[in-house]
Amino acid sequence: MQIEPNQNKSLEISVDSEKYFRLPIKTHVITADDDIISVVEKYVTPFKKANDYLFISERVVAISQGRAFPISEIKPSWLANILVKFVHKSPYGIGLGSPWTMELAIKEAGIPRMLFAAFVSAITKPFGVRGMFYKAVGKNINAIDGPCDYTLPPYNKYAKLAPLKPNKVAKEIKNKMGIEVVIIDANDLGVNVLGKSNSEITDKFCEKVFKDNPLGQTNEQTPLCLVRKVG
Repeated sequence: MQIEPNQNKSLEISVDSEKYFRLPIKTHVITADDDIISVVEKYVTPFKKANDYLFISERVVAISQGRAFPISEIKPSWLANILVKFVHKSPYGIGLGSPWTMELAIKEAGIPRMLFAAFVSAITKPFGVRGMFYKAVGKNINAIDGPCDYTLPPYNKYAKLAPLKPNKVAKEIKNKMGIEVVIIDANDLGVNVLGKSNSEITDKFCEKVFKDNPLGQTNEQTPLCLVRKVG
């Protein structure tokens, strides 16, 4: 089977004078009934080579852990409806820009931490400092995402939390597959590394090799990507 790049993406990229292939791997639509290690073993085994890196979308890890919820089952509180009014809306992912995702964030982080983060954001934003809300909250709240028109069904009507213990998951997959693993939140705006099987894999390397998001941003259905040094 031949691996093709996603639309408007390239298989090859240069990072610090070295060239790498990014090989996106298509899977079935992952659900809470799937075991992520079994999914990886099934789809990656035919393609992997020694010294590959395996990059995994954090979304499918979270979904397999049962951390994605239909928005019809999420009841936003008064606080969620207030806080969402102050969130920047990005075309590359809804983030906390909906009452449903904001409610998940409140339940995940707790009201005191959310209010503290909102205060920090309010006093730093006038000075041009952005992103302090997510830094103050922590708990990978920046990986929470919700329904978008371009999201693969049925998850265009879901909101999801960040995956639990992503470093642990990455190490378990490495133990099964024998290659290094990175769990990543990537979109066409930026890259956020959530988990790694080896701390020596730098976030900077991950950001550079995934800077154009080879997994795609719509219905590509390629949540797995082997990264291989050319030559």
